[in-house]
Amino acid sequence: MDNAYDSVLLMAYGAPEKMEDVRPFLENILRGIPVPKERIETVVHHYELIGGRSPLNDLTARQAQGLQRWLDDRSIPLPVHVGMRFAKPYIFTAISDMVRDGKKRAIGIILAPYRSDPSFEKYQEAVQEVLDTTGVGGEFQVDFVEPWFDHPGFAEAQADQVRAALEQFEPAERPGVRLVFTAHSIPTATAERCPYVQQIETACRHVGARLGEINWELAWQSRSGNPRTPWLEPDVNDRLRELKGEGIERVVLCPIGFISDHVEVMYDLDLEAAQTCRDLGIRMARAGTVNDHPVFIDALGDLVLGKMQAGSTSSK
Repeated sequence: MDNAYDSVLLMAYGAPEKMEDVRPFLENILRGIPVPKERIETVVHHYELIGGRSPLNDLTARQAQGLQRWLDDRSIPLPVHVGMRFAKPYIFTAISDMVRDGKKRAIGIILAPYRSDPSFEKYQEAVQEVLDTTGVGGEFQVDFVEPWFDHPGFAEAQADQVRAALEQFEPAERPGVRLVFTAHSIPTATAERCPYVQQIETACRHVGARLGEINWELAWQSRSGNPRTPWLEPDVNDRLRELKGEGIERVVLCPIGFISDHVEVMYDLDLEAAQTCRDLGIRMARAGTVNDHPVFIDALGDLVLGKMQAGSTSSK
């Protein structure tokens, strides 16, 4: 097995830890992008409604700890570092620590399984920016794992979370449950330039296949921006209203577009979509994201092994 790598860098979006961090966090994300103040305050209110903080940072840390144990148990001497795009510990800090420790070549795993301009490429750009601004590009490199939307461990971990949600219904009720996968909507123009939708649809099919006889579909959530700009549809709330009209009385919502619970899952689904279901008289259960499910940790370990076995070829 190729032994060229000496570390692992897990990268995630990051989230505010407390209410007073929310506005600076949003300002960091926007960085000069003109967004109406009322939209920003709406998002601030979403954080207020979920208790002022997101669990994403904690869950990312648990994913890293789980992967570190997985590697240690197999005597694979790769320390796991975490770098966030918009919260501490930043990608800059993680890479600085790795260089300080004498690391030369890291396996980079983006904790987002699908490829789109706002996700995969932005992480690559963030890493390159750190290497350029610190001048360490000649002595340190990050080789990225390709999007892992079709990894069987990801599918099995997500399927297991759906099974747990289905347990909230009586066995006789389960055949009538509609499984609605959700993912973050993006502008249709962006979607046409990347494989984001196709990769999410593939992940849905893989999870659905593991669940057997269940009716499932894909809807979208968390759209923002100019309301005149076309985004991926249907919105999950609109689709729930249609399902009610089609006679569906029970649903499981599965946020397959995300791998950790955070504000867009907790507000958009646990609060907003749940309220839509109550208004419609639909019984709803929400499947967990994969979070630090042990099968998902196994999948992360397998991604590391796969990159090691691939040798010196860097993902571009």
